[in-house]
Amino acid sequence: MKASKDFILREIAGECILVPVGAAAAKFNGLITMNGIGTFIFRALEEEQTEESLLECILGEYEVSRETARTDLLEFLKQMRDIGALEE
Repeated sequence: MKASKDFILREIAGECILVPVGAAAAKFNGLITMNGIGTFIFRALEEEQTEESLLECILGEYEVSRETARTDLLEFLKQMRDIGALEE
């Protein structure tokens, strides 16, 4: 999976915002403010990733248990799938 080209990550006033463009802008009305881990994962998704490779990236960057990282990752991926921000 990787990030859809219909969503771009922009830093605005010190916050990272996920912005829909193109066809996604017609379907999704709004912007998404990303927290630090969300921004980290979305940037990692600029390259093709698996859930396991993303989990390893998170564990390499953050001091968090594998269980917590997996739970948070799966929730983030669900939210990204729900808005169409992932290509699988």
